[in-house]
Amino acid sequence: MRYLHERVRRGERLFGTWCNLGSGITAEIAGLAGFDWVLIDMEHGSGDYGQLVHQIQAVAATPAAPIVRIAWNDPVAFKRVLDLGASGIMVPYVQTADEARDAVRAMRYPPNGIRGVASLNRATRFGAGFAEYAARADTELLTIVQIETPAAVENAPQIAAVEGVDVLFVGPLDLSTGLGVQGRYDAPAYIEAVDRVAKAAHEAGKASGILLLSADAVEPMSARGLRFIALGSDGGLVAAGMRANAELVAKYR
Repeated sequence: MRYLHERVRRGERLFGTWCNLGSGITAEIAGLAGFDWVLIDMEHGSGDYGQLVHQIQAVAATPAAPIVRIAWNDPVAFKRVLDLGASGIMVPYVQTADEARDAVRAMRYPPNGIRGVASLNRATRFGAGFAEYAARADTELLTIVQIETPAAVENAPQIAAVEGVDVLFVGPLDLSTGLGVQGRYDAPAYIEAVDRVAKAAHEAGKASGILLLSADAVEPMSARGLRFIALGSDGGLVAAGMRANAELVAKYR
């Protein structure tokens, strides 16, 4: 199990990428590329739980940590994904401190939470490492909550203050849409919202993060204090490459 919690706590800047194709091969490629973490997307991605186990296995065999975005803040989803060996979970559409507390409780075993306890699963090396895993899981698995609405931005200080929340992660398309500036990532209202999230996280001693689609955005977003940053996706890279090649050959038709 590759844990990132201590590196986040120390204030390191950690970079990752998105995998939304449901492919163990592209997940492995991403993990071998040199990122600190790879996000496997179960909210909007193409894969299901059958593909998820292969993607986690693929990333876990590389230097990167496998993080999974679940589809909703649902305790059942947490325990299934954690038992497969994810190093952390990203929770979409968290808007209040109470919802953040629900996520933290779903990440943790009793008495600190409500995660079901099972020893015979991949995360515990099928029982052989259960004691070690159980001793570390509550404090070292990474809990990432997504800030995707104006209400969540407004509540960001309270969300960041929740014990057990490690990263406040901006969902750029959802947030810009909610602000009425869909996809306009240079709009003042959007930049102000990102700054408010970063400030709230920093003041609570937590990290803030974001998914970026352009390498040109990495430096300015890093300068704004965000330090858990994803750049691009397997699907985006394949789509862009295919379109570029199609344009190159179009003139020979």
